Amino acid sequence: MESPDLQPVLRFVRSLKRNNHRDWFEAHRPEYESARRAFEDYVATLIAALARSESLAGLTPKDCIFRINRDLRFSRDKTPYKPYMSAYIAPGGRKARRLGYYVHLEAGNHSILGGGLHEPEPQQLAAWRASIARDARPFRRIAAAPAFRKYFGPVRGDRLKTAPQGYPKDHPDLDLLQLKRVTVWRELPDRMVVSPKMVRETLETFKAIRPFLRYLQDLG
Repeated sequence: MESPDLQPVLRFVRSLKRNNHRDWFEAHRPEYESARRAFEDYVATLIAALARSESLAGLTPKDCIFRINRDLRFSRDKTPYKPYMSAYIAPGGRKARRLGYYVHLEAGNHSILGGGLHEPEPQQLAAWRASIARDARPFRRIAAAPAFRKYFGPVRGDRLKTAPQGYPKDHPDLDLLQLKRVTVWRELPDRMVVSPKMVRETLETFKAIRPFLRYLQDLG
């Protein structure tokens, strides 16, 4: 499956990173619109492919794509725009409560594909730890799958310095219990993003992450 041309996306976000202010953005709005259309084509292609095996009926790229404007209310960084384009593909789109696939295209070899519990609610983190403490083997089998290891490596996320409250410091699965975020991601070089193989690579990556997401989703 050939990918839409994503060169306009990387070209625009690369320039935006160097010129992150409103006057420049408005002067280059046609380039932004071109990049946005290319990104929408890419996301639409992914939705169509994923919908063959997942419940994504009626989902559109606009449901999934995040605004390029940054929320400045609580941020020390006051630059007005995100120097990347991103989307969250799941039933319900970017506002979904179900776990899905995160796409982030950023120039300079900073693009990523990933997913997981990025900002878990307390009950989600408690359910994760309870499941791991009860029996970590099912999760470790998922994380040990060859495709998973090939694309993602180890599960990542901020960690506690010691065991979480209520768990022994010598627990055999302490490395998993210490996680405050349960996420994985694959980093992509620019040459892959603009390759005709980008959609195929994205879908193969999503296939590898699917058991991981299902495990987390089933925690409730």
